[in-house]
Amino acid sequence: MDWATAKERRSLGQTRRKQVGRQQHDELKPKARTVPALELVARSMRGRVPALIKLKYERMAESPFDYFRGAVPVMAADLAVLPSTDIEAQLCGDAHVRNLGAYAAPDGRLVFDINDFDETIRGPFEWDLKRMAASLVLAGRGSGHKETAARAAVEKCVESYATHMRTLAQMPALEMSRFQVHRLTQVAPVHDALLKAERATPQHTLAQLTEPVAKSVRRFKQIKPILTRVSATQVKAVLASLRAYRQRLEPQRQRLLSFYRPVDVAFKVVGTGSVGLRNYCVYFEGNGPADPLFLQIKEEPASAYAPYLPNAQPPRHNGERVAQGQRAMQMQSDPFLGWTEIAGRDYLVRQLSDHKASIELEDLDDGGLMAYAELCGQLLARGHARSGDPLTLAGYIGSGDGFAQALAKFGSLYADQTEKDWQQLCGSRHSG
Repeated sequence: MDWATAKERRSLGQTRRKQVGRQQHDELKPKARTVPALELVARSMRGRVPALIKLKYERMAESPFDYFRGAVPVMAADLAVLPSTDIEAQLCGDAHVRNLGAYAAPDGRLVFDINDFDETIRGPFEWDLKRMAASLVLAGRGSGHKETAARAAVEKCVESYATHMRTLAQMPALEMSRFQVHRLTQVAPVHDALLKAERATPQHTLAQLTEPVAKSVRRFKQIKPILTRVSATQVKAVLASLRAYRQRLEPQRQRLLSFYRPVDVAFKVVGTGSVGLRNYCVYFEGNGPADPLFLQIKEEPASAYAPYLPNAQPPRHNGERVAQGQRAMQMQSDPFLGWTEIAGRDYLVRQLSDHKASIELEDLDDGGLMAYAELCGQLLARGHARSGDPLTLAGYIGSGDGFAQALAKFGSLYADQTEKDWQQLCGSRHSG
């Protein structure tokens, strides 16, 4: 193992400016695409449930932002042809304004953090920032902001990221790993999300997703195509997968799970990017019907970035990749986070809707966009500092504003490209 000094680690970041200057991050090369965007999206549909592919296209066609949410493979290819710093951190992989949200920490407190890691992988840190930049511009346009305000929000996000990275780089490493982002409730969209999360209890999920079928007996509702019952064979396979999952949990979590017995299993459609992937929900009861637990068993294919990171270590299991990436970036994670496999496919396991809530684009009107952008930068900086090297990252970013301005321009350019790609989708046979 190489033992680099703090000075050497910071110097490494500074020397990477020669590899790609901070102002160069405003570049976009749409003509470098060797595969059309719609073909990349179509390829990502392979292996998904055929009956749900049309629904995914319909959801992507609803707006440019919805297209963006479902088109990670397109942006992964676009980022891969750009100059890279090669300064690695754990990437969220799908860093956008709706992939931050509230959820319950192991101690029961509500926290707000990055909370979607399906595409997580180790890669160039700026890829997360560029996806967040494009999402802020698209969200700004979608919530009625002028272009200047949307670009200003990106600058605020990146400036916040840089400020917090410099702060984290100066902290003792153990203190950095425990760093808390404060004043969350003072950001209006976050305050609203936390209020929604307070109501998103397991009992609330019980009322939403199940119905009584006999005295003291409940089963999942049938809400096609969003929530559907599964065959006895599928129920058996899903419940059997919980054995491997349970063995991979920490002993205290295994003990807690042992107090719950499975009652019913259903197939649930979630999100936009995940539509068409196999996603099961298991309803458990603990100390009677008033003590429900819902676990989500979600199929996890390879990250969309994997083909463009040839030096990345192939994961043993894509469910494990997601779980470990989440733990690397989050301050506190779901206590039931784990992984399993069903019929040769990799799955992530986590709680379903345990005090979870995210912001809506309409929450970002007035001053909400700017305040939220600042928070996005803080949380992304903390995730990258925890999983990368804050000294190297701070060394590269420096103290000027050129990096933020370049990413603001990139965000605007990529939002324009996304709108063109979305219009192409709407004019295709997939538009519905």
